[in-house]
Amino acid sequence: MYRSLRRSAAIRLLASMTVALRLMLAVDSSATETIPAGASGVEFRSAPPLAVSAIDRQLADVLRRFGFTGRVESTLEQRLGRRIDLKLADLGRLIWFDTLVGLNNDNTCAGCHSPTNGFGDTQSIAIGIDNNAVVGPHRSGPRNQRRSPVAINAALYPNLMWNSRFASLSNDPFDNSAGFAFPPPEGLTLSRLPHLLAAQAFIPPTERNEAAGFVFPGDNFAIRAEVLRRLNATPSYRMKFGQSFPEVKAGAPITFDMFGVAIAEFELTLVFADAPLDRFARGRSRAMTTSQKKGAVLFFGKAGCVNCHAVSGASNEMFSDFETHVISVPQIVPAVTNSVFDGPGASEDFGLEQVTGRETDRYKFRTSPLRNLAVMPAFMHNGCFTTIDEAVQHHLDVFASARDYRPDRLDTDLQGALGPIEPVLERVDPLLITPITLSNIEFRQLVDFLRDGLLDPRALPENLRSLVPDRVPSGRQVLTFEFEEPRRASATSRREVTTDGEALAPSSPDATVASSAFRIYAPRPNPASGPVWFAIDLPHAGPVSAFLFDATGRRVRTLAEGRPFEAGPNALEWDGRNDAGARAAVGIYFIRVRSETGEGAQRFVYLGH
Repeated sequence: MYRSLRRSAAIRLLASMTVALRLMLAVDSSATETIPAGASGVEFRSAPPLAVSAIDRQLADVLRRFGFTGRVESTLEQRLGRRIDLKLADLGRLIWFDTLVGLNNDNTCAGCHSPTNGFGDTQSIAIGIDNNAVVGPHRSGPRNQRRSPVAINAALYPNLMWNSRFASLSNDPFDNSAGFAFPPPEGLTLSRLPHLLAAQAFIPPTERNEAAGFVFPGDNFAIRAEVLRRLNATPSYRMKFGQSFPEVKAGAPITFDMFGVAIAEFELTLVFADAPLDRFARGRSRAMTTSQKKGAVLFFGKAGCVNCHAVSGASNEMFSDFETHVISVPQIVPAVTNSVFDGPGASEDFGLEQVTGRETDRYKFRTSPLRNLAVMPAFMHNGCFTTIDEAVQHHLDVFASARDYRPDRLDTDLQGALGPIEPVLERVDPLLITPITLSNIEFRQLVDFLRDGLLDPRALPENLRSLVPDRVPSGRQVLTFEFEEPRRASATSRREVTTDGEALAPSSPDATVASSAFRIYAPRPNPASGPVWFAIDLPHAGPVSAFLFDATGRRVRTLAEGRPFEAGPNALEWDGRNDAGARAAVGIYFIRVRSETGEGAQRFVYLGH
């Protein structure tokens, strides 16, 4: 029964990610603004008129100037020219998690594009074949050359990969009229596919260090033929492909075109572009905090981020110009790798030059899209920075950051000697030559915007977990995914806090969850009268932000934002109301807490007052 519920939950979540999802704040029940026919069926609701603050006016003017609408997700099916096929997408989901399609028999798409991290990499530099069948912080094996890009929102990208080697020549991933360009041996031969993602799906199974391994003989075409042989020899896959392709049901073989469109259809369900900034752009001024709004104004103005992390035109509001630049990223070299690095010391990554052969393209990498940064464990093409703060600081002064860089925050096998940095600095993009100065407050506002203002809650791991199948059609073991689990303290070590701050024994042995940095105590369920009290037990004093979300991932209430907390237990009260002052509904909620030393979350049941 549990497995049946899991499957039902996965189907419901998959459907909710597409045409049936209503993207609205839980606090409003005001007039409805409906997207015109042909959009993806998403309904947006407009907040009632409010007094407009100066920062609201400023940000609204900035967004209008850059043409940012906050509606790009609603255009998905209109641009696709049809509804998303959920049955085909679910077939793609099963393939995504099945090692059958990796000829080395130990990796698949999900090994490097994991729901634990927004369908991105769990590593600074990817680990492909010869791994330990674990996906998460404890994944081990020989490294590739770069980290795996995030698959969420990739349906809207005009080119793919860190060196843009897969590209729609029309600069539109939905348009194959000018062709889809790939390196040899494919060239333009995949241009018949309906979407760039369907063409790109042909490549990962052929990558030796990612999935195919170095034993099977033959070229890309031979590898794909063997993948098809495996699929066609598996009755469960023939049945499932037959449900979406009548010719297979009639006895025809599964083709790689079918494989590609199935994978792409699943990725089309992974468009999560309804962050607080999007809701603000659609008229919901309360969707963002003041700090996030000020950070957004800095992003589009003084900090200069939008010069490369563009939102207009072909960028599809994805916060990337999808061009390549040299931004002086420190060069990381794994201790054990199955890739060939560049340069005389085999300690460099030449980036775009590997594709074009032009020395002028050396060290160039595509501008990374910025949505859902909060779920990523590392940043840059080689994951050299492990916090958003570090990545932002690098952009503000690339010369100081690159020369002072030490890899001591990386995994042990990535802490060796760095590749040369001065040749990289000699080619730095002119936009980054002059350092940018921000005050401490401005820096925190910018990071707040990038981390939370661009986060769609659907990308959080707790909302993607049900997409991991219990079983795959091949019957093979599904990889082990390291979703962060609540760590429970012993009954004698747990504490709750009363209104006067005195520590007491918890009322329930199921009342606490711990992050790596602090513990959160919440009632489960809460008393059906009076306020709800949480205890935040910190190892060190410092600012704390705490937010309540409902079961769908929508933010309900800001409980604290940068509030100074003492070391040890601190009391935090919720009066049962949302940010608009209305009573919150009875149901399941989550409190998420962030401090300078880490983040944590706790689920609880709210019974009302």
